[in-house]
Amino acid sequence: MARTMRKVRVGSVVRTSREKTATVEMVWKQRHRLYRKQMRRVARFQVHDPENQCKLGDLVRIEETRPISKTKHWRILEILQRRQVADVAPIELESDAVIEEPENEATQDAPEASVAEDADDGAGDEEGQEDDQVQDTEPQENENEEDARP
Repeated sequence: MARTMRKVRVGSVVRTSREKTATVEMVWKQRHRLYRKQMRRVARFQVHDPENQCKLGDLVRIEETRPISKTKHWRILEILQRRQVADVAPIELESDAVIEEPENEATQDAPEASVAEDADDGAGDEEGQEDDQVQDTEPQENENEEDARP
């Protein structure tokens, strides 16, 4: 194929997980013939990247070429724009962060400890005293009902 007839496209890199291969996505809008609504059209190309120089999010210019593999028919001409990444060190983020423990976790740990202590002590818990009182009152009511029937 003559160099003048080769197609040239511009797209962004969406995948670089394979060695010497990048996936470039080209997006454009096209009007529907009947409904006249804008449609988003997407084309993905498997691109030969011999030096693994592309990174995710880069804007690249690619050119059609001879078949390099089953799915690769494009190669990278140049990287037009690198992805903008903020330069923030992890240490800066950690120093600004305030770690607060939720109250739910603190209260969940406390009842487990008190249950274990109650089993050892046997008594002295307010809840245990209330249960005893409820049990004492129920038999008294039953006795009063039996007295009232005859």
